Amino acid sequence: MAQTGLTRAEIENLDSMWKAPGFVPTLVAVFAAFGAWSLLLPVIPLAALDAGHSATIAGATTGIFMAATVATQIFTPAMLRRIGYNPVMVAAAFMLGVPALGHLLDDAVWALLLFSALRGVGFGALTVAESALIAELVPARFLGKASGMLGVFVGVAQMVFLPLGLWTAGQFGYGSVYIAAAVVALIAAVMCLRIPRIRAQETSREKADVSMWKLVLVPAVAVNSLSMSFGAVSSFLPAAVQELDPVTGAVIGGFMLSITGGAAMALRYFSGIVADRAGRAGVTMIPGQLMGFGGVALMALVIANGWSVWWLVLAGVLFGGGFGMVQNEALLEMFQRLPRTKVSEASAVWNMAYDAGTGIGSFVLGFVAARAAYSGAYTVAAAIVAVGILATLTDRYLGAHRVTEHNNIRTRLRQIPVPRRPRRRR
Repeated sequence: MAQTGLTRAEIENLDSMWKAPGFVPTLVAVFAAFGAWSLLLPVIPLAALDAGHSATIAGATTGIFMAATVATQIFTPAMLRRIGYNPVMVAAAFMLGVPALGHLLDDAVWALLLFSALRGVGFGALTVAESALIAELVPARFLGKASGMLGVFVGVAQMVFLPLGLWTAGQFGYGSVYIAAAVVALIAAVMCLRIPRIRAQETSREKADVSMWKLVLVPAVAVNSLSMSFGAVSSFLPAAVQELDPVTGAVIGGFMLSITGGAAMALRYFSGIVADRAGRAGVTMIPGQLMGFGGVALMALVIANGWSVWWLVLAGVLFGGGFGMVQNEALLEMFQRLPRTKVSEASAVWNMAYDAGTGIGSFVLGFVAARAAYSGAYTVAAAIVAVGILATLTDRYLGAHRVTEHNNIRTRLRQIPVPRRPRRRR
């Protein structure tokens, strides 16, 4: 059964995020959900290739999954208001897991694409709901740390289940992975039942002082620029390591994404601690962007000049750490800039920027890599991150004049026409 939710005042009086009702079940549910996703992420394309399909079809399984994910994220805030977090997350976890069993029926193209799309619907709704729910469950002064902890659970799930899916497929066949993914996702659904039955708050019908998109655009660009670069890092970094040094690269190539992911987890949580202590978001945003830029720029230099493969390890740590900080800061800035009634919209924009960036980055930078090698792809990736840095710096410069509060009294007073006193004639 779902736990009873506390009032906002009672939540703010909690002395620890761990005491917030539903916080721990949410983390466990997120771990299981991302575990189910990670089990199948590398396995479905591999199964498509082994079934005799082309590389295009294999790639399309991931592409249609992400397309369904982003499309669902657009409508999730409305569902959270109308239905509530608990039912949406239970249904989303169910949709993420049960369609995995559909892959047991057939390995034809229609089955690969249909069941991938259905899983994408579940994943899209779940990712938006869990990020927004954290802002609803924990005291505001612990939101940075809570968001960072969410990133830790996501990261650990990926580090554990990505290689586990491939290993299980090799040892016991693809069918065993499909069943395992369904079971793990159903565990997430059960844990979602322990989440308080609350709904996203209704938005005010009064006109806001500033358009929502003007407030969230820059954080969205920041996370999108790095997620596009992550598309190249996740696609090409292990292969680049092995190409640069066949001997050493064969040993560490498989661990490169884990190294990058581990750095992202650690510094995302660190970023949350800094935000909570500072009492505001954004303190580590620019340092994170600079680290991410340094990471992909170093990748380009190392590959172009044939330097030691260990420089790529450093580059992976820099990029992963920077990406982790930007992930947390972008989400916290969106929460901070928008009224509490729009936390679900903030989560939706953040997730769409992240997921769309990863998909577009894989496609665009893969196109560049095919024509300008890996060094060219990472050079373009560095330029994309630089655009994000420029946007953030410009936003900071103009930020002193931005009104972020909903129904800002000072701004409204300035809008009231004040009649001028008539001059006295002498």
